[in-house]
Amino acid sequence: QVQLVESGGGLVQAGGSLRLSCAASGRTFSTYHMAWFRQAPGKEREVVASIIRSGGITYYADSVKGRFTISRDNAKNTVYLQMNSLKPEDTAVYYCAAHRDYSGSVAYNYDYWGQGTQVTVSS
Repeated sequence: QVQLVESGGGLVQAGGSLRLSCAASGRTFSTYHMAWFRQAPGKEREVVASIIRSGGITYYADSVKGRFTISRDNAKNTVYLQMNSLKPEDTAVYYCAAHRDYSGSVAYNYDYWGQGTQVTVSS
């Protein structure tokens, strides 16, 4: 099992930046594919970005391509989401998720979730 704890959310003006972190417990972090999802009020949870175990392949939702960067440090058991040029529509609770064998965009398929961190972008 793995436990995930997100941090780094907050309030930022449009055009600003934030870096989210997701720290994982245990010694097997490098065996998990990781992803960031977000959920805005009244909307379904949607994938933002994902990264495979080695970090060699990443995926981004069209809405964040060119603005967000996902990365991981397996030595620190941490996955990051660098968010630049933030827009009001990026406002949501951001969650990190993990799965041993799945690295896609369907939230239902991920086994482990953090508690979420709120990101609010003001216009």
